[in-house]
Amino acid sequence: MKIALALENFNPYGGGVEAYAVGLAKRLVENGWEVHLYGHSWNYEPREAIFHRISPLPHFLPPSIRILHFALRHRSMVRSNDFDVVLGFGNTLFMNVYQSHGGVHRFSTMRKIEAVRSPIVRIAKHLLTLISPKYHVRAWIEGSPFRFNKLPVIIAISDMVRRDLSAYFGVREDEIILVYNGADHSKIKAVEEARVIQTRRSLGFQDEVVFLFMAYDLRKKGVHYLLDAAAKLAMGSEVGHFGVLIVGGEPSSAMRSFVKRQGLTKKIMFLGPTTEPQLYFRTCDVLVLPTFYDACSLVVFEALAAGMPIITTRFNGAAGIIKQGVSGFILESPSDTHALTVAMKEFLDRDFLARAKQAAQTDSMSYQLDDNYREMIDIFDAVARKRSIS
Repeated sequence: MKIALALENFNPYGGGVEAYAVGLAKRLVENGWEVHLYGHSWNYEPREAIFHRISPLPHFLPPSIRILHFALRHRSMVRSNDFDVVLGFGNTLFMNVYQSHGGVHRFSTMRKIEAVRSPIVRIAKHLLTLISPKYHVRAWIEGSPFRFNKLPVIIAISDMVRRDLSAYFGVREDEIILVYNGADHSKIKAVEEARVIQTRRSLGFQDEVVFLFMAYDLRKKGVHYLLDAAAKLAMGSEVGHFGVLIVGGEPSSAMRSFVKRQGLTKKIMFLGPTTEPQLYFRTCDVLVLPTFYDACSLVVFEALAAGMPIITTRFNGAAGIIKQGVSGFILESPSDTHALTVAMKEFLDRDFLARAKQAAQTDSMSYQLDDNYREMIDIFDAVARKRSIS
């Protein structure tokens, strides 16, 4: 059986869907599928895959043109092959299985604008977005599967995304298959305890409760409000009892200045990008992600697998697997720094933290990456069988 996947870049060290697609491709190969990858770049994983390069347009051309070119070239190239399954991730026009890892583009874009703190800048960005060719082209491409005469198999990666797809595109929720993300527990377990202890010590932490923020898009994921909450927490007697590690995106000079003014340079650390996220999941105690929009954050599943309770918002699809007050806290608003401070303070109680860690570890067993791959391949098998019969 033959399957086609399409992304601009296939990279196991990339964020979100890039790493997921490579892992899924590997599992498909192991299950006997002939895997074809369509994109701008590929890092040769899995080696058994057949890569079809879509030559990127020059960067001086508008993003809208480059995005549309990718989708049109993919459609032209895929139609010339006889695939059993063509999987779309929201960036292509032709598919018979659709799985959006970004949620609904309009909701994601508007929520990202809400992360801008200045009301004037926020209004300006909103207006500019509405007249942006890139915004409309991406939305048009995203909506393509819902314009087909025969609806493709639609897969949502969280219950929030399923509700959003239903509300925005007018598809019944029972027509959308729910397959949650999962974590690779073997990678988490492979981190040696000695490295964990060494890393904590090298960062200057021993008995403190260490909060982890991990994301590349710092503003959209609410890092400003985490910094505010940490500063509020430090105003009490808790200053010596916690630390914050910010991993992923590079901070602005304003963020560094804020931390310095608060006298928290030894407590709030910006570590930048990493190729070993598992090390920090094991090193830290609680994941904090006050995001403005996440279809279903993979880091939540990885953190749970490491026994980390979660603080996130209702705008994160992964919040659907968090038990409020047990394995974490779900905030109503990313900008509610008071609620975030209160949630963080709860974890400074060692007994509560220990119970939450145990609950996180237990819940994580229901969301393993192997289970996700197996469910996805079962869907592909069914699509291929139905196609062969028809």
